[in-house]
Amino acid sequence: MPSLKPPAVLRDGAPCPEALLTLPFETTRGRASLSDFLGHRLVLYFYPKDDTPGCTVEAKDFSALHANFLKSDTQVVGVSRDSLRAHERFIQKHGLSLTLIADTHEMLCQAFDVLKNKNMYGKTVRGVERSTFLFDANGTLLRQWRGVKSAGHAAAVYEATQERR
Repeated sequence: MPSLKPPAVLRDGAPCPEALLTLPFETTRGRASLSDFLGHRLVLYFYPKDDTPGCTVEAKDFSALHANFLKSDTQVVGVSRDSLRAHERFIQKHGLSLTLIADTHEMLCQAFDVLKNKNMYGKTVRGVERSTFLFDANGTLLRQWRGVKSAGHAAAVYEATQERR
């Protein structure tokens, strides 16, 4: 699959590029694109790997607040490089209510510039930097969080959606 060139900079207050809005991807609820979420606010959160401690905390926290997000017309979607099968096991094991995107070709990760070099046990590896993006109903980026810690992050994102009503 060809790589999607990342935007020069994803800036708060800027519309999501058309090429990114129409990029197709596989989710745990079927094939979709970001344009399918237009008309609703969207929280798109990137995380390194299903069923790891920090990622599980983050997913469970977003899932616990999912009904609140939906009441405020905000969809929450998680993205990792894991397969759909791994996502389905992760959802079932932890009772998650979220939609997850299987970005196995790293198209969204590249487009949102969340792939970073990390140090794991003394070795440099390329991995996903935990990051979250909040879009309004028209696809305008309202806010982004990069390099976040999982604990408490979902609540901070929910608070930000309440400030932007």
